Amino acid sequence: MTDKEKLYETLGELLFVIAKADGIIQNEEREALDKLLQKHSWASEIKWSFNYEESADSSAEATYNKVINFCHSYGPTPEYNEFIDAMSFIAESSQGIDQNESRVISSFSKDLIERFQKDLDRLNN
Repeated sequence: MTDKEKLYETLGELLFVIAKADGIIQNEEREALDKLLQKHSWASEIKWSFNYEESADSSAEATYNKVINFCHSYGPTPEYNEFIDAMSFIAESSQGIDQNESRVISSFSKDLIERFQKDLDRLNN
């Protein structure tokens, strides 16, 4: 598996987290995922990991931590902007972005920035 392939599997896990943030994955969120992936070059990897986490009944928190750990080891990449847009798209599909979904979206950006800043600080010291 390439690093890029694993990165997009991680996106599937992250989309699982956002869909499950309110406790249950809504049909609208599944439909939004299918729409989002229609022409995506990594659709099969994203969908596979989303389905895997759902079928395993993974906890959103544990899956989120796994995503953050992978992204931290992967390092900064412009794809994270795509991840944030995709999370927003999924969250908006079912009665708009609720408080739990908003918290996940904000945390993703904040957690990555904090971790990358700590890495920079260590490099500069």
